[in-house]
Amino acid sequence: MPFKPQVEPALAPYRADVKITDLGEKIGDPVQAATFPKHQLRFRNDRWDKSVGLSTLSNDQWIQHFGHFEALDANLSPALALRYHGHQFRNYNPQIGDGRGFLFAQMRDHENRLMDLATKGSGTTPWSRTGDGKLTLKGGVREILATEMLEALGVETSKTFSLVETGEDLQRDDEPSPTRSAVMTRLSHSHIRYGTFQRIAAEQNEPLMHDLIRYCLDHFYGGGKTDNPAAELFELVASKAAQLAASYMSAGFVHGVLNTDNINITGESFDYGPWRFTPYWEPGFTAAYFDHEGLYCFARQPEALHWNLAQLASAFRLVCDSDPLVSTLETFPRAYGEALTQHFCWRLGLQSEGFERDKPLVMAAEKALAEKDVTIDQFFFDWGQNKIPQDGHYSTEVYDEFRREYESYEPFRSAEDIYWQSHQPCSMYIEEVEAIWGAIDQDDNWQPLSEKVAAIRKMGSALRGL
Repeated sequence: MPFKPQVEPALAPYRADVKITDLGEKIGDPVQAATFPKHQLRFRNDRWDKSVGLSTLSNDQWIQHFGHFEALDANLSPALALRYHGHQFRNYNPQIGDGRGFLFAQMRDHENRLMDLATKGSGTTPWSRTGDGKLTLKGGVREILATEMLEALGVETSKTFSLVETGEDLQRDDEPSPTRSAVMTRLSHSHIRYGTFQRIAAEQNEPLMHDLIRYCLDHFYGGGKTDNPAAELFELVASKAAQLAASYMSAGFVHGVLNTDNINITGESFDYGPWRFTPYWEPGFTAAYFDHEGLYCFARQPEALHWNLAQLASAFRLVCDSDPLVSTLETFPRAYGEALTQHFCWRLGLQSEGFERDKPLVMAAEKALAEKDVTIDQFFFDWGQNKIPQDGHYSTEVYDEFRREYESYEPFRSAEDIYWQSHQPCSMYIEEVEAIWGAIDQDDNWQPLSEKVAAIRKMGSALRGL
């Protein structure tokens, strides 16, 4: 499955299409949103609202739907907190599910894809356990920054659709408290997780497993084409997982919590907690302070996604022989390698010429980046303009091999875009994230966030070669 960077979303009409209820009552539990003391719109995704026909909503109407959670026309009512299990840091947990969110709506987008609108921070559900079901405002701001940056860098990701500040003071153990609260809505091509299948397998519910596999094939992958739907879906999902792993690496991104309940069946990155971008090609860089063993560090993310696929295969064993599943698992390393070379070439603005041809280029780049004398973003910025950079960093011997490989490729990107006229790339390191949050927290100044989102989107346009 070749890498295709996402194009600019186009205007589309609103087309409700509620398919999740076809799966019956065991897929989720009906829930209502919490009542909040305040509703202040802080972010509205003015790129992706038009793709699902919601750009004509006034801000007041927007808050009614994405603050009070009044159902959209002909859509889910009530909302559904989805059920799932999951491996969390490789420990199986059957006591989880949508604990602070729910599936709010489904509709078609500009490409006729079935899309979900789901919440985070909308209150307690049957799966909240001891949590309050709420979201910190800082968590919402961080998710905006993560999704915008990843989208620009060619990662398939959920879109932060809405953020409404809700006026509560939340207590948290891992950040200064009390802290401001918010409710977020994300747009994604499915919220079915690997853990959704794990729960069904644990319950030995073969009819629901068959139905969910068919649901995923029909609505996310264009319909089944073989007489072995489970094996077919697994092969498609594995290809998407390889692309996701490769895109993380080329973006220098560390998700932080790649548990099976955080991995989407469509291969979209989502559910951002302790994420970070690593400045340098540092294999052991971790994002989560609680990841003491480095299980989800930068270099181990492909391994983590491969391991998660093995857990999904185990769940599929309820309705499928193991041989085709094992065969697909064995192809993952190659699929990941092919995807990585595609993503690297794209960031460099070069036409990919196939795995074997591209592999020396990528290996030379990784070897050079491992010297850590230039950041990942600076490297791609300098070489992605389709000219040999004159910076002294690149005159050293370690770059000789990379330069030879680079010069043998055809560029596809124009360096005339205004983005390339600056001297610094658009980056997203933890210091800037904290500075953007600090302006909001201390002075209620949202201008740095708005400016950063605008800068990220300009970079995205330049990288797409528009």
